[in-house]
Amino acid sequence: MSGMRMNIPLKTEIKEILVADIVLIIAFSLTLVGGIFGAGSSIGLEKLLILMPIMAVAVTLSFVLHELMHKFSAQHYGAIAAFRTSKMGLGITLITGIFGFLLGIPGATVIYASNFTRRENGIVSLAGPLTNFTVFAVVLAIYRLVPLPPYFALMAEITLFISILLAFFNMLPINPLDGSKVLAWNKEVYMVAMGVIFVLTGLSYYLLFGNIYAMLEEVVFMIFIAFIFSMFYRGMF
Repeated sequence: MSGMRMNIPLKTEIKEILVADIVLIIAFSLTLVGGIFGAGSSIGLEKLLILMPIMAVAVTLSFVLHELMHKFSAQHYGAIAAFRTSKMGLGITLITGIFGFLLGIPGATVIYASNFTRRENGIVSLAGPLTNFTVFAVVLAIYRLVPLPPYFALMAEITLFISILLAFFNMLPINPLDGSKVLAWNKEVYMVAMGVIFVLTGLSYYLLFGNIYAMLEEVVFMIFIAFIFSMFYRGMF
């Protein structure tokens, strides 16, 4: 748990999470077209414009709901919680997206609680990844059961990819990520949750890219991001 200012107005919090959401949408879209250099051509710009609405849906469902569930579950246990952007994190997210790769760390739900038990901390931390799992399950059901036009099928595939990728990243057992707190609470719960998320991450890679080999490279990259985030976390807020 981390300390925070207790007088953050709701309007300010909404503004901050919207800013983080927009920056992530732009950064994810740029990353998928190869950054600003890929978007510089007419074909790249066209792809970027096609991807932006898709990313608006995928990132909002995956990121915003994840953070809100942390907030609401923390409040359920009597804690004070609010989403806070990080100027450093926003800058890193946007700059890396411009150059065609992504360090997506625009902010986090900061929680103030003086008497959280390890179990409560673990449950609150697990709530975010479980929200991503729920988004994945609902979108997968729609994708498999409803005949979708190609554009909306692509939207579903990218939403599946981003939602489960966010769950996987956050469940890495590296402080301050969710996984470190879930693991500290209950090793069995952590192993089951991470196992399911790992399998679904492989499925999303297969649906979007046709194979799962790219996943191995992405996992290494996510671990690298997690360590960077861990080192800079306290200085970000």
